[in-house]
Amino acid sequence: MRDPKNLMFAEACALIKQAEQLHRQFFEPSREGARWEPPIDVFETEHELTIITALPGVAPENVCAEIEGQTLIITGTRPLPTAGRRARIVRLEIPYGHFERRIALSSRLRLAARELQNGCLVLTFTKAG
Repeated sequence: MRDPKNLMFAEACALIKQAEQLHRQFFEPSREGARWEPPIDVFETEHELTIITALPGVAPENVCAEIEGQTLIITGTRPLPTAGRRARIVRLEIPYGHFERRIALSSRLRLAARELQNGCLVLTFTKAG
Protein backbone atom coordinates (compact mmCIF):
# COMPACT_ATOMS: atom_id res chain seq x y z
CA MET A 1 0.00 0.00 0.00
CA ARG A 2 1.26 3.50 -0.79
CA ASP A 3 2.02 6.00 1.95
CA PRO A 4 -0.48 8.90 1.68
CA LYS A 5 2.21 11.40 2.73
CA ASN A 6 4.45 10.37 -0.16
CA LEU A 7 1.53 10.47 -2.58
CA MET A 8 0.52 13.99 -1.45
CA PHE A 9 4.14 15.17 -1.68
CA ALA A 10 4.49 13.75 -5.20
CA GLU A 11 1.24 15.42 -6.29
CA ALA A 12 2.37 18.75 -4.80
CA CYS A 13 5.72 18.52 -6.61
CA ALA A 14 3.95 17.75 -9.89
CA LEU A 15 1.67 20.77 -9.45
CA ILE A 16 4.63 23.04 -8.68
CA LYS A 17 6.45 21.77 -11.77
CA GLN A 18 3.35 22.39 -13.90
CA ALA A 19 2.97 25.94 -12.49
CA GLU A 20 6.63 26.72 -13.24
CA GLN A 21 6.23 25.46 -16.81
CA LEU A 22 3.14 27.63 -17.33
CA HIS A 23 4.97 30.62 -15.85
CA ARG A 24 7.93 30.13 -18.21
CA GLN A 25 5.61 29.64 -21.17
CA PHE A 26 3.59 32.76 -20.38
CA PHE A 27 6.55 35.07 -19.72
CA GLU A 28 8.99 33.68 -22.30
CA PRO A 29 10.63 36.77 -23.85
CA SER A 30 11.36 35.36 -27.29
CA ARG A 31 7.90 34.10 -28.19
CA GLU A 32 6.47 36.05 -31.09
CA GLY A 33 3.23 37.75 -30.09
CA ALA A 34 3.58 36.94 -26.38
CA ARG A 35 1.55 39.30 -24.19
CA TRP A 36 1.16 39.93 -20.51
CA GLU A 37 -1.37 41.95 -18.53
CA PRO A 38 -0.04 44.54 -16.09
CA PRO A 39 -1.78 44.58 -12.70
CA ILE A 40 -4.12 47.47 -11.86
CA ASP A 41 -5.66 49.12 -8.82
CA VAL A 42 -8.97 50.98 -9.09
CA PHE A 43 -10.08 53.64 -6.60
CA GLU A 44 -13.46 55.34 -6.70
CA THR A 45 -14.84 58.39 -4.96
CA GLU A 46 -18.15 60.13 -5.41
CA HIS A 47 -16.77 62.27 -8.25
CA GLU A 48 -13.73 60.40 -9.63
CA LEU A 49 -12.37 57.03 -10.65
CA THR A 50 -8.60 56.45 -10.61
CA ILE A 51 -6.92 53.52 -12.34
CA ILE A 52 -3.29 52.82 -11.48
CA THR A 53 -1.42 50.42 -13.75
CA ALA A 54 1.91 49.00 -12.56
CA LEU A 55 4.48 49.47 -15.34
CA PRO A 56 7.91 49.58 -13.66
CA GLY A 57 10.73 49.86 -16.16
CA VAL A 58 8.47 50.94 -19.02
CA ALA A 59 9.45 54.23 -20.66
CA PRO A 60 6.63 56.75 -21.19
CA GLU A 61 7.09 56.59 -24.97
CA ASN A 62 6.42 52.83 -24.81
CA VAL A 63 2.94 53.20 -23.28
CA CYS A 64 -0.32 53.93 -25.09
CA ALA A 65 -3.68 54.44 -23.37
CA GLU A 66 -6.74 54.73 -25.60
CA ILE A 67 -10.47 54.60 -25.10
CA GLU A 68 -12.43 52.66 -27.72
CA GLY A 69 -16.14 52.84 -27.09
CA GLN A 70 -16.47 51.95 -23.42
CA THR A 71 -13.14 50.13 -23.13
CA LEU A 72 -9.85 51.53 -21.86
CA ILE A 73 -6.97 49.81 -23.67
CA ILE A 74 -3.47 50.15 -22.23
CA THR A 75 -0.73 48.74 -24.46
CA GLY A 76 3.01 48.95 -24.73
CA THR A 77 6.30 47.14 -24.52
CA ARG A 78 8.81 46.43 -21.81
CA PRO A 79 12.03 45.44 -23.60
CA LEU A 80 14.34 42.81 -22.22
CA PRO A 81 17.31 44.58 -20.56
CA THR A 82 20.54 44.63 -22.55
CA ALA A 83 22.18 42.28 -20.03
CA GLY A 84 19.44 39.71 -20.63
CA ARG A 85 19.98 39.73 -24.39
CA ARG A 86 23.55 38.51 -24.25
CA ALA A 87 23.31 36.23 -21.23
CA ARG A 88 21.80 32.88 -20.39
CA ILE A 89 18.60 33.57 -18.48
CA VAL A 90 18.73 31.74 -15.17
CA ARG A 91 15.44 33.04 -13.82
CA LEU A 92 12.82 35.29 -15.42
CA GLU A 93 9.97 36.47 -13.19
CA ILE A 94 9.47 40.00 -14.49
CA PRO A 95 7.38 39.96 -17.68
CA TYR A 96 8.89 41.50 -20.82
CA GLY A 97 7.62 42.09 -24.30
CA HIS A 98 4.25 43.41 -25.42
CA PHE A 99 1.55 44.03 -22.83
CA GLU A 100 -2.12 44.82 -23.14
CA ARG A 101 -4.80 45.48 -20.55
CA ARG A 102 -8.47 46.09 -21.37
CA ILE A 103 -10.78 47.63 -18.78
CA ALA A 104 -14.52 48.20 -19.26
CA LEU A 105 -15.56 51.76 -18.42
CA SER A 106 -18.87 53.40 -17.72
CA SER A 107 -20.05 55.80 -20.40
CA ARG A 108 -20.29 58.42 -17.61
CA LEU A 109 -16.49 58.65 -17.22
CA ARG A 110 -14.30 61.32 -18.84
CA LEU A 111 -10.49 61.19 -18.74
CA ALA A 112 -9.29 64.17 -16.67
CA ALA A 113 -5.61 63.43 -16.04
CA ARG A 114 -2.89 61.03 -17.17
CA GLU A 115 0.63 60.72 -15.78
CA LEU A 116 3.40 58.18 -15.42
CA GLN A 117 4.83 58.40 -11.93
CA ASN A 118 7.11 56.03 -10.03
CA GLY A 119 6.63 53.29 -12.63
CA CYS A 120 2.83 53.52 -12.58
CA LEU A 121 0.43 54.91 -15.16
CA VAL A 122 -2.15 56.92 -13.22
CA LEU A 123 -5.39 57.70 -15.07
CA THR A 124 -8.00 59.85 -13.37
CA PHE A 125 -11.54 59.99 -14.70
CA THR A 126 -14.30 62.36 -13.66
CA LYS A 127 -17.88 61.19 -13.45
CA ALA A 128 -20.33 63.00 -15.68
CA GLY A 129 -23.60 63.93 -14.00
